[in-house]
Amino acid sequence: MENTELERLKETKISSEEIYDGKLLHLEKDIVSLPNNNKASRELIRHVGAVCVVPLLDNGDVIIEKQYRYPVEKVITEIPAGKLESKSEDRLDAAKRELREETGYTALKWTDIGTYYPAAAYSDEKITMYLAEDLHKGERNLDDDEFLDVITMPLKEIVDKILCGEIADGKTQAAILKVDKILSERN
Repeated sequence: MENTELERLKETKISSEEIYDGKLLHLEKDIVSLPNNNKASRELIRHVGAVCVVPLLDNGDVIIEKQYRYPVEKVITEIPAGKLESKSEDRLDAAKRELREETGYTALKWTDIGTYYPAAAYSDEKITMYLAEDLHKGERNLDDDEFLDVITMPLKEIVDKILCGEIADGKTQAAILKVDKILSERN
């Protein structure tokens, strides 16, 4: 974005009030000055950040997970992911940790495939997406409150399930479709 466009559209914080400080989420209510000099309030969720991984096996299958997600009361199909332990944690280190803990796999080749903001209208959560290749199986080490099934599925089948609405997880959609494009450009 050009600097003039940023200045023309930018909202400036005037004040901030902490509403809630939880383990995962922090809720603030800010008063901002709008580009036309009017004032408005913004409720926002502060998040430490997260990573997600598309673990690609040599045969073209992807390691994915099925996990019950309480907020939507459904079992969701998604790629391995997890939050950072702190804002200063190295994102690649976090991705390696999450892949190993949730699936038991490690990877020798890592590619940063971009940033995903899942809810930019009300949250600063930033998810860094990775492609993991040259995988090697080991032992899982799930957190005490994690219960998930790990399965493999061909990449093209996951893409089809995304496009027909069977896989609704946003980070999974974005990362899988990016990887599908990356791989098609390699060939």
